[in-house]
Amino acid sequence: MANTDPDPVYNVTTVQESKSKKWFIVPSENLGKVGFVIKIIEVLLSFVAFVMEEVVSNCSSCGPLYFFEFVSCTAFLFTFSLLILLATTLHQRVGISCWPTLDFGFTAAMAFLFLIASVVFAADNGGTILEQTSAAFGFLATMAYFVDFSLFLKAKGCRKGSNQPATDNTTRPVPEREKLNSNGTE
Repeated sequence: MANTDPDPVYNVTTVQESKSKKWFIVPSENLGKVGFVIKIIEVLLSFVAFVMEEVVSNCSSCGPLYFFEFVSCTAFLFTFSLLILLATTLHQRVGISCWPTLDFGFTAAMAFLFLIASVVFAADNGGTILEQTSAAFGFLATMAYFVDFSLFLKAKGCRKGSNQPATDNTTRPVPEREKLNSNGTE
């Protein structure tokens, strides 16, 4: 007897689970390759805008500067967190089932907040090159968020139904359905 295993039946059907699971999953159902690249660009631009704003040593009108600081820091931290969650298997452990809706809402909110903060900061700053460059990076980050937002609308849209015409299986009966519907009257 060549087989020394006491239960050879289970050897054929049982497969060992792989020890090396993939932790980085791009593209996935929640984040495609293009979305991944756009999220990285959003993270980088918002980080540069935040760092450049932090380097500003004095301000003539600090309200717009602080608002821009808040928006750029929030955009950087939350987009980076969202990117990590969606690009890895961590999103499966969080307990949120509506990731596309969350991503859409967050991206839309950040796009509009960054637009407002950048406009206000560009309009009311001390006029230094550092403040102007920081505002410019704010506008670039705003554009990245709006591109992400518009690609989501283009890909998934806001409509509830699809553009495909509904197919009715009752107009073209399947042979099994014909047999069931005949009730033996043939």
